[in-house]
Formats: sequence, C-alpha cells, structure tokens
Amino acid sequence: MQLAGDLDRGGFAAILSPPGPAAIQISRIMRPDDANIAGNVHGGTILKMIEEAGAIISTRHCNTQAGERCVAALARVERTDFLSPVCIGEVAHVSAEITYTSKHSVEVQVNVYSENILTGVKKLTNKATLWYVPLALQNVHNVLEVPPIQYAGKEQEEEGRRRYEEQKLERLETKERNGDVILPVTNPDRQRKDPYTVGHSQSSLIHLVGPSDCTMHGFVHGGVTMKLMDEVAGIVAARHCKTNIVTASVDAINFHEKIKKGSVITISGRMTFTSNKSMEIEVFVDADPFVDEAKERYRAVSAFFTYVSLSQEGKPLPVPQLVVETEDERRRFEEGKGRYLQTKAKRQAKMQPLTQQ
Repeated sequence: MQLAGDLDRGGFAAILSPPGPAAIQISRIMRPDDANIAGNVHGGTILKMIEEAGAIISTRHCNTQAGERCVAALARVERTDFLSPVCIGEVAHVSAEITYTSKHSVEVQVNVYSENILTGVKKLTNKATLWYVPLALQNVHNVLEVPPIQYAGKEQEEEGRRRYEEQKLERLETKERNGDVILPVTNPDRQRKDPYTVGHSQSSLIHLVGPSDCTMHGFVHGGVTMKLMDEVAGIVAARHCKTNIVTASVDAINFHEKIKKGSVITISGRMTFTSNKSMEIEVFVDADPFVDEAKERYRAVSAFFTYVSLSQEGKPLPVPQLVVETEDERRRFEEGKGRYLQTKAKRQAKMQPLTQQ
C-alpha cells in the first residue's frame, strides 16, 4: 500500500510494512544520473537513501503521541558497510526499522537490497544504524521526548541500551577532535607536492546551502551532507591512486551541530591511513553562517570513509602507500591503523562462528 504524500522529489515510494509504524520500506529504480565514474551507483546516493528512510520512520514514530509536533534530525550514523555495488537499472529497496528508543533519541536499523528486475535476483548491499533526535516544529532548539517502543524481551532492550551508551561515549571522544583544522584547498599547486603525500590528494568542496537541501525547519538534510562528504572523500581517493575507486565503508558520521539554510559549507578531506587494499579518508564539514553574523565558523560534521581501488574490470588493486611527512600525519596514520586492525578483528570474530558450524 503506497501512502499518500510519501512520494519524495527523488521518486521514492514509502511503504508501511507490517506490523505498523516501527518498520517501513522505500524503493526506487537506479537511473544513469545516479552513477559514479565506474558505472555503479554513487555511494553518496545510497547514503542519502538510507538517511531518508531513517528520517521518515523516526519522524513518524515521534509523532505517534499527543503533544507538540516534531521532525527527527539525524545525530549520528554508525559504521556503514558497502557489501556489494548497486548497478544502474536495478531497484534499490531500503528497509528501516526502529530497534531502540531512549528518552530523547531513536535508533534505526537500515538494510539495502538491490533487485535485478530482469532476473528477479536480490542481494544485500548495505547495512547501517542511525540515531535521530526529535526537534519541535515551533522551536528547533527544543528536543522532545521519544515515545517508547515495545521490545520482544528484556534482553533486546538491554542490548539496545548498551549500543546507546557506546555511541554516546564515542560521540564525546569525537568532539575532542573537532579542534583539528583542514585548510580549504581551492587551487593547490599539486605539481610541487610529492605523489602519495597527504597534501597531494587533500581536497575541498564549497557549497551554498539552498532551500532544496533543507528540511521544513530550514536546516540541511543529513543525507545531503553525507552525499557531499562521500564526493570529497572519493576525490581524495582517486587523486591518491589515480584509478576507479568505490566506497567500502563509512566509520561513524557524527552530526555535531545543525547547518542553517543560507550557510556556506566547506567539506574537506584528507588521507589518514592506507593498508595494502584500502585507504581511510577523514572528512570534516565546517559551516559559515553568513545569514547569522553573530555566529562564527563552526565544525558541523565529521567522519572517516574507507575506499578501495579498482581496475577497469572492477577487480581490487593494491593501494599506493601513504607518505607521511609530519608528526601530526604520523599520529593520524597510527590512529587509522588502529581503527583498521580493530575493524578487521571484529570481522574475523563474526566469521569464526560461521566457519565452526
């Protein structure tokens, strides 16, 4: 059953899945203008679709109780893995489900499946976890309370609370990095920079926030920001290895402050770590609120993106190793290596029970 008013400007159809407002699915066909240079769907497009599904279900849930109306704002995206590429002509099915609620936040689990409509073959392409907070329509600075959900059991609720506390702690740790500065690179002299250095691939994009980028509050959609961040990270990765590149994963995206319509945002990315087959890019979003002269430039969003290098045939290629030149670059490289090894260990731990079956 398609719901009236649930078709967005991207052509999505939002569908309520049983048993009710705690789960939805949105679907649309992937068009040529969704493609990256490798011919697959742009990673930023997938991230935007994921966020739109999360925004629909969390906003709908937060308005199920009587009282002041609200819109759910994206606060954080947990690690998101790109398991398989989505091809042009396939249908992307994005399913979202609310899995935990605290007093002021909603956790949404999202899965993306691609469907070849010629053969009927479906495959899981993405898994993500998002956190939203409800902001009052009449006063955007007022965070409302979230209606609780019913859990299948006490264990499910306790597991959700554990995830909530973990992401809360990680957000606090991320805020400590917000003093880091990436100077915008608008016209760099790359001829004078050594290949494979941080400075050689560092890139920036400057964007004026318009009405089409914003929610009804007049603040930027989280999905719009994530797509711009993925574009900058992709430019950094392509400049580093000079091959086709694809997004492999996104390590937690933290939305520290809202970005208002009319602001100029600078999205900056720099290479922090390379393994044999992947590269980590740190991306910051800084906002200049020109419409509010009383407020200075501030850090709005931060994240780490992981990319892999591909041949013309789509096969993984070795990644040129990053050349670090300063103590700060060495520190960031070691921190990136730590994240890489931690992720690798978690992946192996998940696969171990499967191999023992």
